[in-house]
Amino acid sequence: MFLDLFLVVAGFSLIIFLHELGHFVAARWAGIRVLAFAMGFGPALFSFRQGLGLRGGSSEGEYISMLKAGTAAGISPTEYRWNVLPLGGYVKMLGQDDSDPSAKSDASDSFQMCVPWKRLIVISAGVVMNMITAAVLFVVVFSTGLETEAPAIGTVAPNSPAARAVATNAQNLGVTTPGLRPGDVVTRIAGEEPLSFKDIAMEVLMSAKGEPIDVRVNRPGLAESLVFSIVPEVDKSSRLLSLGIAPAASTSLRTSPSAAERDLIAKDLEAFGLATAGPGAELTGIDGHLITSVYDLASAAQASGGRPISLEFTRVDGTKVVVAVTPKAELSRRLFTLRSGGMIDLAHVAGFIPVLKVERADETGKSGLAAKDIFVRVGDVQWPSILEGISEIRGRAGKSVNIVVLRGGVEKDLGEVKVSSEGRIGFVPSNTADDSTIIARWPDAGRFGLPDETTAELPAGAALALPPGSRILKVAGETVNNFTQLRDAMLAAAGSRSVELLVQLPATAKAGAQVVQQTLSLSKADAEAVGGLTWMSPVPADLFQPRQTTLKAISPVAAIGMGLHETKRVMLQTYVTFARLFQGSVKVEHLSGPIGIARAGVQLADRGFIWLLFFMAVISINLAVVNFLPLPIVDGGHFVFILYEQFTGKPVNVAVQNIAAIAGLAFIGCMFLIVTYNDLANWLWR
Repeated sequence: MFLDLFLVVAGFSLIIFLHELGHFVAARWAGIRVLAFAMGFGPALFSFRQGLGLRGGSSEGEYISMLKAGTAAGISPTEYRWNVLPLGGYVKMLGQDDSDPSAKSDASDSFQMCVPWKRLIVISAGVVMNMITAAVLFVVVFSTGLETEAPAIGTVAPNSPAARAVATNAQNLGVTTPGLRPGDVVTRIAGEEPLSFKDIAMEVLMSAKGEPIDVRVNRPGLAESLVFSIVPEVDKSSRLLSLGIAPAASTSLRTSPSAAERDLIAKDLEAFGLATAGPGAELTGIDGHLITSVYDLASAAQASGGRPISLEFTRVDGTKVVVAVTPKAELSRRLFTLRSGGMIDLAHVAGFIPVLKVERADETGKSGLAAKDIFVRVGDVQWPSILEGISEIRGRAGKSVNIVVLRGGVEKDLGEVKVSSEGRIGFVPSNTADDSTIIARWPDAGRFGLPDETTAELPAGAALALPPGSRILKVAGETVNNFTQLRDAMLAAAGSRSVELLVQLPATAKAGAQVVQQTLSLSKADAEAVGGLTWMSPVPADLFQPRQTTLKAISPVAAIGMGLHETKRVMLQTYVTFARLFQGSVKVEHLSGPIGIARAGVQLADRGFIWLLFFMAVISINLAVVNFLPLPIVDGGHFVFILYEQFTGKPVNVAVQNIAAIAGLAFIGCMFLIVTYNDLANWLWR
């Protein structure tokens, strides 16, 4: 990590150095006296001046004294400095002072005495150098090859824009179901050809709010592309425009160069019975048959009838291993809306919902939660479902919530647990479907329902209105210990449409737990819903690495073309980001400052040196764009003032320049504080 951070800081310094070098070279060409070429801000750590050599601190005072004494002959007027804060740099020219525009010089080689058109070149040179730097870096990247996520679709969120979309040519191609599907490959989006999945996400993010974007996909088995027109919606967790899709998975299990991430991956693989395969192992066959996609797992599980299926893996060392996994019972699903925004696809069997539990707790242990804890109470909600529990926690964002859990069969009161400003208490949610038949309450449609939920018929189990915390012991005389057994017993008894249940009601203050018999009356819709349930893959797709593609030019000329195209694309996206910021589809809270950029850089550097070069190219373009905005203090503001002078023959009034300089400093200072707050919030508590 420290090496990655060092490389990122070194890369930033190089980009800034090249930017300032552009100004320096142009100033020397224009005949302007350069007083200082500095890296960083604040006091100088050390400096070099031809004729005086290397000095600790700055040699400026010594040089001025020698000028006054007439002994400065043969000594360069330019000092090269390395300052204390390596967060930028500057070229100081005679007669130019951004903080005091009135500080002019009448010397023939001062900035003001240079003709305006040459000053325009000097001011623009830093940005031009950044563009050249980015283009060169992109050429290097695409000549070497950049591995990134393929522009293919993996999971599609239920009821998302991508799930609801209907292809305009669906009828012609015989497609009867709506939505994008796992395995679809996006060939065009918003008129552009995506080279990677991040291009898809970026086009969606940069789209105008409320406006549809065209998406063209290739789907296996179809001779022609499907064409969709989809309106992106704001994702409630990221608060950015989204289609509700994730990148496609490969057939290789996840791995990571990070030791901490490898530990988490190892735990996940162990939890799903794949520890013997290990990180990076490739799935090559299922039940003795070769596979073409990781999504063949879903088909194999569906056809299994619940019997174990054999997964054949090739480990990273070349050895082979066969792992038997048992498909998961498919449960019915219904979408509900969280009060805080967003949706949850709630699993149930005929209206019986499992209770919220902890899949994995934050390793810091601040909340007091532990893996497999079952929530007895969250705030005011007893035995909550995932929907009610998450909604209750998010509703107390920035405050605290009382938590009681069932741990090892014993209730444990965790007291008041701090809720983050984003509505989290530090755990990965799951439910008790695999290990218990405790049920939660069916959500109140008035609080959680979709627009049509208030009129939808309640499933039989919901209509029975058993108190939350009830445990179903038997179905039609069959003992059930989890929701798979509950489902299977319900399937066996569904034909009768009237099913006898043995239920243990939760204990109350007045009485202990009581066991009662209940009759469940299944409607035709209930029976059909239960009868249509099948089996699902027990291995989630996100255990596998994203499907990769290599962006590599076929020739040096093609690499130059790709580099120039990527330079143009990133530059335009940066400008569009500012436009979307004013339109509201991108929020101020999404902007990053030095801390956030450094964190992102470290994460990308962890993926390899080529990714670091790609990241530096993107940063170089962003620096160019931001620097050339028509704002006081930055290069773009100076360019506007000099352009005015070029056309009018007189400089902008000094008072106007002073006011603009103060306003520019205030604006940049405020933005720095905002983005620094965002960076710290995203890092520490969001």
